[in-house]
Amino acid sequence: MDELEKNEVPVQNTREEIFSKTIRAGKRTYFFDVKATRRNDYYLTLTESKKRFNRDGRFYYEKHKIFLYKEDFEKFTEALNEVVEFINTSNPQLEEKPEADGEPVGENYTDVEFEDLEGK
Repeated sequence: MDELEKNEVPVQNTREEIFSKTIRAGKRTYFFDVKATRRNDYYLTLTESKKRFNRDGRFYYEKHKIFLYKEDFEKFTEALNEVVEFINTSNPQLEEKPEADGEPVGENYTDVEFEDLEGK
């Protein structure tokens, strides 16, 4: 790869978004984005976004991405359907428990308030 001159800025590898679907789920947001390669092959990016806070109180978004290509769609869909079916049929129906950042609150978790953290 050629070295960049001091004033040159690398071209970012962004792809045109063809279709997008957003799902808000509690403290998380999921993005399903269809994009196209240079050869106009479609692929899917799955992004999970969570709002997080720095120690100084400012927020930022933590993002995790998965790139799923056309040749893997069928295997991915089959595996996802199988796992969802397993969960739906095998998981005993428990009474709903409150959640803390998407994680169940139970005997192994402690509910901490911001006021509890002052002076520490």
